[in-house]
Amino acid sequence: MVISKEHSYFQVVNESDKTYLKLFRGKEPLLTGDVADYLNKYSIAYNSADVNKAISSVTGETVIKLNDNKIKPIRESLVINISSDKMQAWGRFYPPSNDGSSITKEEVLNDLRFKGINNGVITENIEAFFRERTYGVNILLAEGKKPREGRDAKIEYKFNVDIKARPTLKEDGGVDFFQLNIINHVRKGDCLAVLHKEDLGDNGFDLQGGVIKPKTVKKEILKFGRNISISEDKCELFSEVDGHVTLVDGKVFVSDVMTVENVDISTGDINYEGNVQVNGNVCSNFTVRARGNVEVRGVVEGAEIYAEGNVTIARGINGMAKGKIKAGGNVIAKFIENANVEARGYVEAGSILHSRVSAGTEVHVGGKRGFITGGHVSATNLVEVKTLGSELGANTIVEIGVNPEIKARYEELQRIVDENNKTLRSAQPVLDAAKKKIFSGVKLPPAQVKHIQELSNIVTAKKKEIQSALKETEELDELMNVGNDAQIVVHDKVYPGTKVVITDVSKIVKTESHYCRFIKSQGDVAIVGMV
Repeated sequence: MVISKEHSYFQVVNESDKTYLKLFRGKEPLLTGDVADYLNKYSIAYNSADVNKAISSVTGETVIKLNDNKIKPIRESLVINISSDKMQAWGRFYPPSNDGSSITKEEVLNDLRFKGINNGVITENIEAFFRERTYGVNILLAEGKKPREGRDAKIEYKFNVDIKARPTLKEDGGVDFFQLNIINHVRKGDCLAVLHKEDLGDNGFDLQGGVIKPKTVKKEILKFGRNISISEDKCELFSEVDGHVTLVDGKVFVSDVMTVENVDISTGDINYEGNVQVNGNVCSNFTVRARGNVEVRGVVEGAEIYAEGNVTIARGINGMAKGKIKAGGNVIAKFIENANVEARGYVEAGSILHSRVSAGTEVHVGGKRGFITGGHVSATNLVEVKTLGSELGANTIVEIGVNPEIKARYEELQRIVDENNKTLRSAQPVLDAAKKKIFSGVKLPPAQVKHIQELSNIVTAKKKEIQSALKETEELDELMNVGNDAQIVVHDKVYPGTKVVITDVSKIVKTESHYCRFIKSQGDVAIVGMV
C-alpha cells in the first residue's frame, strides 16, 4: 500500500502485547480532535495528555505507546459527510492498523449508495485515492449539478425610445434650438425591434436525484400596430412605409403622417420621411422638410417648407421677404405674400402679392380677390388671374412659355460658362509665359513646375465643363421654344406697367385692358379677347 507523504496522517500499530500510535506530520498539522474521535470510535485506551503533546510536537514521523493491550485489527475506513444542500459529499479516509485490511473501490461505492448518493459520483477522485492513499484530508467523492440559470427575454429597439426635446449642440459650442431631435425617422424595410427570446436554463440535480429548477425567467412578445410587419419567427419587426416610429406602452407604432399642433420652439425644425400635418401655424424662421406632402391648417410666417409632394396652406403664407415654399408637386395657398414659391406642378392661390412664384405647369389665382400684384410669377403653360398688376404701379412681371426649372438650369449653365471663361482668361497668360520660358531653355524651379502642372489640369477641366455646358444649353434652347401656345388669361383687368414675357419676347402693358388674353403671335406679345 502506497501512502501519500504530502499530508499528515496517523495509524494504529498493533504489537504482541501493546498498542502504539504512529504520527506523521506532512504539510498540514494533525488535528487533535480528529485523532481523539478515531481512538474513541474504536474504544482504544490512551493518555490524552501524552497524545496531545506528541501531536503538537511531531515534525516528521514518530510512534507513541497508547496502552499495554493488543487490540483487534482495524480495517481501512471512510467517513462520508454530505453538505446541507445535498450537493456535495466529502470523504475522509483513515488508514488500517498495521495488521488491518484495506477497503475496495466497490465498498466505497456501496457506502455512497447507502448514504442515498445516486448521482454525481466522481469516480476519478475515488480512483486517485486507490492509486496513492491520501489520509486525513477531505476528498470530494460526489457532486450534484447546479441548475444553469436562464435569461429573461429582452426586446432590443432599433430606435431611440427616450425621446425628449433636446437641442443640438453646434460645432462652435452653441445650441441650435431649431433642431430638437424629437423624431425617429424610418424608411421602408428598416428593422424596428428585435426580440431576444428567453433562455429557460437547464435543471440541476442533487446527490439523491432531486431536481433543482432554475429561476423563472420573464417572457416577452413583440407588440406593434399598423404599417409594420413581423418576421416568420416572430422575433423582428420591420417598417412597411417611410415615416416615423414611436413606442407607446410597450407597443411599436409607425406612421407615415407626422402631426403637430404648431412648428415652433416646442418642436424645432421638422425633417420627416413621410407626410407632415400642421394643425396650427409654422412660425417664423422654422423649417419643415418632408418626403411626402405638407399640410398646414394655419398660416406660414417667414418660414421654409420643402416637400417632395404637395404643399397645402389653408390660411396662406406671409413670407416676410424670407419665407420659401418648394414642392415636388403642387402648391395651394389662400394667399402668398412676400414669399418665394416653387412648384413642379401647379400653383393655386387666392392672391399673390410681392412674391416670386414659379410653376412647372400653371398658376391659377382666383377667388374673391384673385390678384397678382408685384413680384415675378412664371409658369410653363398658363397663368390665370382675375386682376393683374397694380393701380399704384407696383413692378409686376408675369412670364410663361418656359418651364421655370429649365430656365433656372439654363441660367445656371450660363453662369458656369461665364465663370469658367473668367478662370481661363486669368490662367492662360500664366501658362503661355511658362511655355515661352521652357522653349527658350529656362529651367523652372520644382515648385513652379508643380504649380504650372496643376494650373494646366485646371484649364483642361474647365474647358471640358464649358463644352458640356454649351452642349446642354443648346438642348435647353429647343425646350425653351416649345411654349409658343402658352397664354396669360385675365378675367377682370390688367394695369399699365405690368410686364408680360412669353418665351423670348416681352411686352410692357401701356393701357388698362379688361377680359383679355396674352399670347405670342407673329414673334410678339399680343393682347386678344377672350375665347
